[in-house]
Amino acid sequence: MGRKIAIALGVAVVTILLVYLLAQRQIGERLFDRAVEANAGVDRVAAWPDGLHAYVCGSGSPLPDAQRAGPCIAVIAGQRAFIFDAGSGAIRKLQPRAFPMDRLDAAFLTHLHSDHIDGLGELMLQAWIAGQRDTPLPIYGPEGTDRVVAGFAQAYAPDRGYRIAHHGPEVARPKGFGGEARIIDLAAEDPAGTPVYQADGVTIRVLEVDHFPVDHALAYRIDYGGRAIVISGDTKRTAALIRFAEGADILFHEALNPRMVGKIGAALGARGNRAGAKIMADIPDYHTTPAEAAALAQEAGVEALVLYHLVPAPPAAIIGSAFLEDAAEEFDGRLELAEDGMLISLPSKGREITFDNLL
Repeated sequence: MGRKIAIALGVAVVTILLVYLLAQRQIGERLFDRAVEANAGVDRVAAWPDGLHAYVCGSGSPLPDAQRAGPCIAVIAGQRAFIFDAGSGAIRKLQPRAFPMDRLDAAFLTHLHSDHIDGLGELMLQAWIAGQRDTPLPIYGPEGTDRVVAGFAQAYAPDRGYRIAHHGPEVARPKGFGGEARIIDLAAEDPAGTPVYQADGVTIRVLEVDHFPVDHALAYRIDYGGRAIVISGDTKRTAALIRFAEGADILFHEALNPRMVGKIGAALGARGNRAGAKIMADIPDYHTTPAEAAALAQEAGVEALVLYHLVPAPPAAIIGSAFLEDAAEEFDGRLELAEDGMLISLPSKGREITFDNLL
């Protein structure tokens, strides 16, 4: 009798497992199908109100970080879209969440440090294929941008041939591959910023900032519909940037915490990594501390300050206040640490500022 009960229980367990495995597969297929229906080819931006929208596709630094891509901010202004810098991993966080590649008008580089451009090849590829471009992507930047763009185009040249051969020239349009470098001339720079782009009510201005010994580091200001966003790029605190950011709704400013960087350097040095310790000792002098960025935002009269390109990026929210130190005491407006996926919306002709996260 006991043997029969044991066999029956065994059969029951096996049956339950089989049913579970079959159901698990069916549930998984249904969830996948729903995800495809909800996301594939959906233009999420179409439902957003007219105005300026900034999507943080990368808030990190050159330091390894599984949660943060390299510096990258996508901006949607009305029906036009732009990308500022293309750090490592950032382009993968653009799609399919919040960025329609077929609306991408241009990319802008703040400077040519590797951590701001190492995703540029992928951006050029996605602009070509996903954006269905039939002309190269305009890429604005400082002197040397032409060499960077040409280098990525050369590196991706074999891939270009494979994609045209596989998908055909109707999909992989041969003339849309690559980028068109547009070198920004700073010879006649205006204190209010030099206009480098104007179309459909969108004006983008550029200002040279201080990231010495890097030549021609740039900040950008995007104005549309009575709203304004400023992106600092990498820089020390400067009076010129205060004037440039005056009255902006949002200031995206890089931030480095010297105390935390110093502790990393000390630990590296104690473990015999002299090169790493030297790098940690070198980098604070051409970046801005959270408190300095907050004081700058206060003087400029911006509504909200979002610190991005965080060095070192806080690995957990509880460490955020330690990274900020006394920054909140320097700024009366809203102060946020950027996270990948953060979306900030500024409806045109208003003062509302909304924050969300799409990841």
